[in-house]
Amino acid sequence: MRYEAPHTIDQAVRLIAADPGAKIFAGGTDLLVQFHAGLRKPTAFVDVKRIPELTSVTIDGDGLRLGAAAPAAEICEHGEMKRLWPGLVEAVNLIGSTQIQGRASVGGNLCNASPAADTTCALIVNRAECVIAGPNGERTVPVESFCTAPGRTVLEPGELLVAIVVPRPAVRTSDAYLRLIPRTEMDIAVAGAGVSVTLDKDGICIAARVAIGAVAPTALAVPDAARALIGSRIDAVALEQAADAATLVARPISDKRGTTLYRRSMAGVLTRRAAAIAAERARGRL
Repeated sequence: MRYEAPHTIDQAVRLIAADPGAKIFAGGTDLLVQFHAGLRKPTAFVDVKRIPELTSVTIDGDGLRLGAAAPAAEICEHGEMKRLWPGLVEAVNLIGSTQIQGRASVGGNLCNASPAADTTCALIVNRAECVIAGPNGERTVPVESFCTAPGRTVLEPGELLVAIVVPRPAVRTSDAYLRLIPRTEMDIAVAGAGVSVTLDKDGICIAARVAIGAVAPTALAVPDAARALIGSRIDAVALEQAADAATLVARPISDKRGTTLYRRSMAGVLTRRAAAIAAERARGRL
C-alpha cells in the first residue's frame, strides 16, 4: 500500500488514472472507517489536502467556489457563507462532531454517496454544480446528478471531484435545511429536507427549490413542492401542499431508523418546516 500527496490536480489525476485501486483521501473520515472495517482495500491513498484548489473557499460576484477537500470546520466559521447560504452551512455543521469537522469535507460527503448525506439536499436547492477533473480534462455536472445510487457517483476511472460551485443567490433569497435523527447528535438522518425560496418586494414567492434526502436511493429534487410555493406568500396552504408533494415522491425503505410510512411522513413535515424557515429568512431581506 502506498501513500501519495500530490500538489496539483494534474498529478492527482495521473496517480488515480494509473492505479485503478487508488482512492482519494480528502479527509478520511469515511474512507478510513471503511478501510479498517475491511470494506475497502485501496492500493494507494491519494491525499489531496495539499492541493490549493481543493482546499480553498472563495466567494466573488458570481458566487461560491468550494474546494472539494475544504474542511467542514472552515465552512462552519465562514461569516459570508453563513449570511448568503445559511441552510448550506447548517447542513455542513451536521457532519459528525467538532473533531470530525476538522478533517471532513463537503466533497467527501458527496463522494461517499450516502442517501442520507446532509449536504446534498442543501447543495441541490442552491443550484450547485460539481467540477470534475480527469484524463480528458474538466467537466461539470449538477449536484442532483452526481450520485447515481448508494455508494456510487458519476465519477469515471481517473476522475476526481475538484470543487463545488454555487451561484450567488438572487436578492431576497434564503435557504434552510432540516433533518430528523433518532438521537440528539451524530446520527444518520431518518429524513432530511432542504428548501430555497426567492421573494419579490411584496413578499410573493417567485422562485423555489426543494430537495429531500434519506428517503430514496439518492437525494431527490421535488419540483412539485417548489411549484406549490411559487406564487404564494408561503402561507399555511402553500406549505401543506409542498409537504404533500414531498411525501408523495419519497420512497424510503423500512429499517431500524423508521418505517416506510413514518419516513415518508417526516419528509413532508421537514419540507414544510424548512420552507417556513427559508421564507422567514428571505422576508428578513425585503
